[in-house]
Amino acid sequence: MTIGKGSPDAVLSESDVEAIIREGTPSGLYENKRVLVLTPDATRTCPLPMMVRAICRTIGERCARLDFMVALGTHTPLPPEGIQALYGISDPRSEFPRSAFYNHEWDRPGTFRRIGTLMSSDVEDISAGILSEDVPIEINRRIFDYDLVLIAGPVFPHEVVGYSGGAKYLFPGISGGEFLHFFHWLGAVISCKRIIGIKDTPVRRLIDRALELVDVPVHCLAMVVNHAAGICGLYAGDTRAAWSQAADLSARIHVVTKRRPFRLVLGVAPAMYDEIWTAGKVMYKLEQVVADQGTLIIYAPHIHEVSRTWGRYIESVGYHIREYLLAHMDRLKDVPRGVLAHLTHVRGTGTYTDGVERPDVNLVLATSIPEDLCRRINVGYMDPRGIRLSDYMNREDEGILFVDHAGEILHKLRR
Repeated sequence: MTIGKGSPDAVLSESDVEAIIREGTPSGLYENKRVLVLTPDATRTCPLPMMVRAICRTIGERCARLDFMVALGTHTPLPPEGIQALYGISDPRSEFPRSAFYNHEWDRPGTFRRIGTLMSSDVEDISAGILSEDVPIEINRRIFDYDLVLIAGPVFPHEVVGYSGGAKYLFPGISGGEFLHFFHWLGAVISCKRIIGIKDTPVRRLIDRALELVDVPVHCLAMVVNHAAGICGLYAGDTRAAWSQAADLSARIHVVTKRRPFRLVLGVAPAMYDEIWTAGKVMYKLEQVVADQGTLIIYAPHIHEVSRTWGRYIESVGYHIREYLLAHMDRLKDVPRGVLAHLTHVRGTGTYTDGVERPDVNLVLATSIPEDLCRRINVGYMDPRGIRLSDYMNREDEGILFVDHAGEILHKLRR
């Protein structure tokens, strides 16, 4: 059973949130038990301080222990003060005397426990024959110290799984490398355009299959968030069911349709994206409304790095379309497939014929990344100091689209 409410025009108060959590989370799941809460990091719009307070008041007072983990995937770990800021905590010892706060330590081999293997026959069936291989599944072993895993995160259109949230906070949120890189690559081979904003995707089905192998009870608080207004919807219950209802509402809030494509699109990346690894979401969400051979500018003067974690791979390979990467897989066999997925998601669709690559979109970075590095990674460059944002605003009739706080709202063409 799932308890929740929401609508595009709703703004849930903290008392609304507490009521939904209380009613939608049976006390038998947490009373006198150890609970681990999984949350996003700072690259998702989410009122985490309010959620943390609400969880503490509704669950924390009756459970034996209430700990929190940032489900980083492969994002940069947060220092202790960063986690405190993320959760709105001033003094953890006095405010949370029975709680501990963790990063998902994805870069340490000892972090993981293998919980099973997806067999090649299942992979082939779920992916409609696109890939066929055995895939081991590993997850952060810390979850087995708890009686309940509580997922608390928002749902948005997503380039790899269709809609984020739900079991994605386990895979890849706190999962190990092989499965993580495998399903990101599957999503890339299918392509962002054919996955983003779609609920039922092969990658989502793989994640849900992996969820069945987790033998710790998992409960979900699936949020739908408007970055300007706050929480528009919250659904508490079974992971799949709560996520499904949140995804339905996200489709009404986070998807914008346009009548025709634009020759020039400028997307302003918010400060929460501090490297191209995350700011690539601007491309994912806007690619579909850029005209063939049109230009997309990712405007982010605050970004100085391509990727703190994967930069050396990206700089050695560069951003390329799917067909280029598929043609060079032998040469790229030592590059993690999750990185290859990022490369083609950011570069978008196109053609590769007779050794000539022709992306559909001219991608330009207006960041603090130097021009020579932009050229080396196969993207265009603009000096952000020469850009006046007002020059791009209110010009849709001229074929120019300006999108502020880009990266979470999916833009599609009206069919």
